[in-house]
This record gives sequence, structure tokens and C-alpha cells, in this order.
Amino acid sequence: MTTPLAFAVQKPFNLKRRLLAQGLSFAKQESLSFLDFHKHTVTDCCNGLHMNLTFLTKLEKRLAKYAIPHLTYLIVGGMAVAFLLIAAKPSFGEMLTLNLHEVARGQIWRLFTYLFIPPSDSHFFILFVLYWTWWVGMSLENEWGACRFNCFYALGMIGTTIAAALTGGAEGNFWINISLFLAFTTLFPNYQVLLFFFIPISVKWLGLMTGAFLFLSFLRGDWATKGAILAALSDYLLFFAAYWWKYAKEWHHQSRTSTRTVSFTPPPPATDPMEMRTCTLCGACQRDGADIRVCTCTKCGKPTLFCLEHARNH
Repeated sequence: MTTPLAFAVQKPFNLKRRLLAQGLSFAKQESLSFLDFHKHTVTDCCNGLHMNLTFLTKLEKRLAKYAIPHLTYLIVGGMAVAFLLIAAKPSFGEMLTLNLHEVARGQIWRLFTYLFIPPSDSHFFILFVLYWTWWVGMSLENEWGACRFNCFYALGMIGTTIAAALTGGAEGNFWINISLFLAFTTLFPNYQVLLFFFIPISVKWLGLMTGAFLFLSFLRGDWATKGAILAALSDYLLFFAAYWWKYAKEWHHQSRTSTRTVSFTPPPPATDPMEMRTCTLCGACQRDGADIRVCTCTKCGKPTLFCLEHARNH
């Protein structure tokens, strides 16, 4: 038989064990549901990534023998030569543009020479552009290999040519080079550069600003610009669509998952008001064994707490 006092002592501990068991069961269920969701998420992402990588691998195998090693040197060298020729004879630049009407008349070189048109006629700025293009291109080629880098650049070039044929507008290599930079910021997001030569900044922030610039350019541009942007970014989407899909799925899952903990706070110990009574004169406390009395007399004028000794002679 359990006494009331024993029951009062055991009940909090039984309640605590019961709540702890429920909490562990809940945590186990949450963990299993999280692992199950995460398993399906990873499986879906890996399937998409596998399909994408399989296509790229097949494309690489077919085009490996045509890959140009150190393609970046050819691009940068062609831009430097084109800049010097245009500086010597400005009308020479018109011979390099992607004009499909002239291509149909036999000027086949225009399908390739537009890739070398410099974005500026400034001697200082062209040095910066050449160095930047070389640095980004070599970083991508060292990371991917010559064949994959060739595929990335060739897809952008083919897409730009098709867009020019559909829209009737001639665009240069600006948007293709932008796609190279976006690929670089995706592969090396935490790489730091000096903005304006003295402000350190991670390239991922430059990538976000570049993405905003592309979005605004697409909204404000004509059909030729819209087509060139979509064409130049088609290779980027082909190479990184699975990556961004996986990132979006993980971010969505993390935003919906919150850590739930069950905390047990023991109740404060119960205090008996009778145990806290103390003598007004000497401070003796009833919980220490003193006999505290409530006295009312003409001298005190109101009920006052006294120990037995002071209750008799105060």
C-alpha cells in the first residue's frame, strides 16, 4: 500500500519518466520522418544530377577528339589581335560581327570571329578584360578539363548563332563571357577578389549582381538581346540546372524543418507558510525549531509574531 506521502514523492518521477518516454518516442518518429524525407530528396536530386552528368559524359566522349586544349589562350589571343586591328583600322570591326546575311554570301569566318570582338576600345580596360577572361577561362578548364570547357563554350556559341538567326539581330561575345563568369562563381563561390582594386569581396556576391544585371537586361532589351541572353545562358543551365535544383530542395527542406526539444523543468519546492514564521524581536525561525506564537495585546496593538520567550515578556 502506498502512503499519500510516498505517492506524492513518486508521482513527479513517474510523470517525468512518462514524459521522457513520450519525448523520446516523438523524437524518434521525427528523426525517422526526417531521414525518410531526406532519403527521397537526395534520391530525386541524385537522379536529376545523374541524368545531367550522363548526357555531359556522352557528349564529352563524342567530342573529346575535337577538343582544343588551352582554348582560353586562343580566345584571349584572338581578342588582343582583334583589338589591335580595330585600333589601326576601325572599319575592320564590321568584318568580324555575326551578320548572317553576309555569312550566306560566303563570309563564313563571321561565325567565329565575333567571339574575338573586344568589348571596349579603351587600352586600359582591354587589359583588364583580357586578364579577367584568361583567369576565369583557365580556372574553368583546370576544374573541368579541356573537353568539358570546350563543350560549355561551344554550346554558348551555337546558341548565340541560332538566336541571331531567329531574331535577325547580331550580338557579340559579351553574353557568352558573362556565362563563363557565372560558371566560375558557381564553382568557386567563396573566392575573393579586390573590387575596384581595394575592396575584398567574394565572387558569389558578384555573381548575384551579375544575375540581377542579366534579369534587367532581359526585361529592357529587344528581341535580339533577349535571344542572345537566353542562348548564352543555355549552356550554364545545362551544366548547373541539377546543382541548383538540389540546392533549392535542400533549402526548402531546411526551412520547413525545425528542431523540437522537450524540456523538463522541475517544479519549485513547495514551501509551508507556517515554516517561514520568525520572531519579530530575535529573528528565530519556526523551521529551525523555535516555537513561534501570534500575540495580540494592548502594548503591541496588532497581531505580532514572537517566540515563546519573548511572547511572555515583551
